Amino acid sequence: MLAAELTAIGPAHEVVKAVEVDDPGAPKGDEIVVRLSACSINPADLLLIEGKYASLPEVPSRLGIEGVGTVEAVGADIDHLAPGDVVLSLGRTNWAHKVVLKGTQAVKLPSDIDVEQAAMLKVNGATAFRILEDYVDLAPGDWVIQDAANSGVGVNLIRLAAAAGIRTVNVVRRAELIEPLMDQGADVVVVDGGDLVERVHAATGGAEIRLAVDAVAGSLVRRLADCLASGGVIVNYGLLSGQPCEITADHLVFKGLSLTGFWLAKVASGMEYDQVAAMYQGLAGRIQDGTLSVPVEARYPLERIEDAMRHAGTYGRDGKVLLRPNG
Repeated sequence: MLAAELTAIGPAHEVVKAVEVDDPGAPKGDEIVVRLSACSINPADLLLIEGKYASLPEVPSRLGIEGVGTVEAVGADIDHLAPGDVVLSLGRTNWAHKVVLKGTQAVKLPSDIDVEQAAMLKVNGATAFRILEDYVDLAPGDWVIQDAANSGVGVNLIRLAAAAGIRTVNVVRRAELIEPLMDQGADVVVVDGGDLVERVHAATGGAEIRLAVDAVAGSLVRRLADCLASGGVIVNYGLLSGQPCEITADHLVFKGLSLTGFWLAKVASGMEYDQVAAMYQGLAGRIQDGTLSVPVEARYPLERIEDAMRHAGTYGRDGKVLLRPNG
């Protein structure tokens, strides 16, 4: 069988290869074997491969933060999963035909779930959900502002917020993204610029905005801070610009704003398995009822992993790039 392997630190389309590996044997007592159906390629995957993420990966090493598949075999000690179950993998080596997981590294999903949408749930759906839940006490009618609004997290946040009656201001870099995001349920979509605060205030009627969600960092954080009400919170979960977050002393001292970071891996590590499973099963229900749906731009087999990496790193995409390891 094939698995994606990191051969060096560098550009993903150059250093990630599909290599032949041994097929998993029978699982141990606390293990399961999963045949992967769909895997998402996230910015975090690409940053990890380029050596720009939280830690430097070993070389060689297996890859793939997200994956959804079907259980092929279970160990004798497993009683919450069975062959044929569709599961979300909590492991981080999912770009493969098959993976071996501990029983606590898989969450059972509905058997008829859209596996492509489920493959984007572990990171994007959970990040959007937790940020909306954990930082500011939001009620129907409240406003949230975010950048990178056309990203997987951004689209999930728009749709989860809309379902809860929370209104969103969405900052993008290209005017052609306005209509697609309005179709997703966005209330306001604006193109970034030096007069962002004036345009946001005009579009929202001067509404009080207490939560900003940032994946870009750099100078855009300062512009988001300008848009926030006193005491507001900025949550950063990415660094697409490659620059440090910019915020002024005036924002911190006189407006009383706070800037904090969100890393899903750290949040999830502090949760019990039952809590993690309940979160993802709840989010799976939002796929089932149509609340969560993220556009997919392209699908690749493992044999074309270099093409998939190149496409995933392309600026201006209009949807996720997925791997479909088994067709």
